[in-house]
Amino acid sequence: MGYLIDYLKQDVRFEESLKACMNCGMCTAVCPAAEFYEYDPRRICDAVQRGDDDTLERLLKEDTIWYCGQCMSCKTRCPRGNVPGELISVLRRASQELGYFHQSEKGEQQKQLMKTLQGNILEIGYCVYPDRVDPDYHPEQGPVWQWYHRNIAAVAPKLGANYHGQGAGALRDIPQEDLDEVRRIFEVTGGMELKKKVCDE
Repeated sequence: MGYLIDYLKQDVRFEESLKACMNCGMCTAVCPAAEFYEYDPRRICDAVQRGDDDTLERLLKEDTIWYCGQCMSCKTRCPRGNVPGELISVLRRASQELGYFHQSEKGEQQKQLMKTLQGNILEIGYCVYPDRVDPDYHPEQGPVWQWYHRNIAAVAPKLGANYHGQGAGALRDIPQEDLDEVRRIFEVTGGMELKKKVCDE
């Protein structure tokens, strides 16, 4: 056992995410990401369980830990109660804190994601909001999204949304006092510090 496994174990989520993997492969069998990527949650659990620093460092520098979609299908199927998806979150956090994420293409993409999504949460209270998903910058959303984006003010209320309204409902404006509280949560939990580390390096 080495430094990196001790580092990972400092994350409060580690103990619940990896109890005792017996390498049955159930997590890989049900994993949607394994269908599309060279991604095997079983191997990741095995690598972490072994605790070898060289193997863990390679893992923290590879694209592999960024393939997981965090659907947590693995959690419901593991006969030992492991949660490979949560273990991936622990690995991602370590990769970012230790600066290893720069070594992989998918890891490097986290900069823009963090700037965009965390910026949205802090500024408007939503991770993703229709006004900020411009079809010109996101053509992958297709023509239906383009139409929705143009017609959202008329369509959103018909779908039950409170678009830029006050009070309850999806797409409502979030009061400033709530946004201030969210910012304090990010500060207390280390989210602001992590964003600075990831985005300013």
